[in-house]
Amino acid sequence: MTKPDLPFNPDVLRWARERSGLTVFDAANKLKVPAERVHAWEIGEQKPSLPQARKLADCYDRPFLEFLAPGVPKLAEVELVPDYRKAKNVPHTPREKALLSELQRWAETQRNNALDLLDMIGEQPAPLDERLFASVSTSAELAAETARDVINFSHADQISLKAADRRLAVERLRACMSAAGILVFRRSLKAMAIRGVCLYSNILPVVIFNSGESPGGQLFTLAHELGHVTLQESGISGVDATSKDAHFVERWCNAYAAAFLMPASVLGGILAKPNFPAASISDAHLEQIANHFSVSVHAMLVRLVDLQFVEADWYWNEKRPEFLKKEKEYKSPPMRSKYHGSRYKNGMGNFYTGLVLEAWGAGQISGHNAAGLLGIKKLKHLSDIRENFPN
Repeated sequence: MTKPDLPFNPDVLRWARERSGLTVFDAANKLKVPAERVHAWEIGEQKPSLPQARKLADCYDRPFLEFLAPGVPKLAEVELVPDYRKAKNVPHTPREKALLSELQRWAETQRNNALDLLDMIGEQPAPLDERLFASVSTSAELAAETARDVINFSHADQISLKAADRRLAVERLRACMSAAGILVFRRSLKAMAIRGVCLYSNILPVVIFNSGESPGGQLFTLAHELGHVTLQESGISGVDATSKDAHFVERWCNAYAAAFLMPASVLGGILAKPNFPAASISDAHLEQIANHFSVSVHAMLVRLVDLQFVEADWYWNEKRPEFLKKEKEYKSPPMRSKYHGSRYKNGMGNFYTGLVLEAWGAGQISGHNAAGLLGIKKLKHLSDIRENFPN
């Protein structure tokens, strides 16, 4: 029996591709079909097969059933937050704009979901503690010291962790930020060359950090994005925020993150400051100090340079190119999850996941709704999360 053709709307197919920032040739390459065929689908001369349409939906990051809509969906455009990776007046490519818009739209949706869930369970989100706030004219050292006190992130939460436990520092800082009223999500951002994102709001600001970084890199990114919250500034942070050409907001947030994670007072207690900056520092010694703070050796050396423990020229001319090369080539090691659903919980974070589970347990939402809010397709994984939460 011949399968009936599904009434795919060619206008929607074209709209979805253009919205994703892909050309006809891009889409054809991803599906491994001639570009002429994709064009034929979009003008209604041919129709994609069901498997091809599903691949298109994945490629364009759109719901498959949207292709069957009678008309092009009416979706509000996203006003992108400042992208500090870009020089002033340099526009995004269509693909960059599409990816960033989708990421920001996703983040804004999760924030609205969290506000709805809080309302369902009868809780009101509190505004951020005003002691956290500062401006770029404020000393980054002072702002970072205050922030550690405000969010209750102690040195014991961070220092002297074994290499295998280094991710604990990331989760501890994430938990402190969440307790302070910040939604923190972990997502893969490496393909977009993004380290982190901050969508600022006085109530439930959103921070996203990159799951593709090393634990030390993730810790620094979280502290950097906390700096954006402190400045009450939304923004997209790039991979190379240590550049001399970086935006002044990024430079301040980097200084803030360094002071937050490697306080001068603590560093002075483990390393005597020389009368003049040293010409260099051995890799072994640098790694030892970095491990004490659970940070990357790159972040540690930049901090030593800023505090005049080590000569700046040595970093810029010799070590910096080496660090950037290693960071570009870094690949996250495969992680064995305790249970399958934990990857969803780890991405969304304990705070957001806890809200979903509480609303579900109170009968305010169905299990199907709860799974959807966590991005889960199989209810079994939702049950696994509930049985193991918060682990």
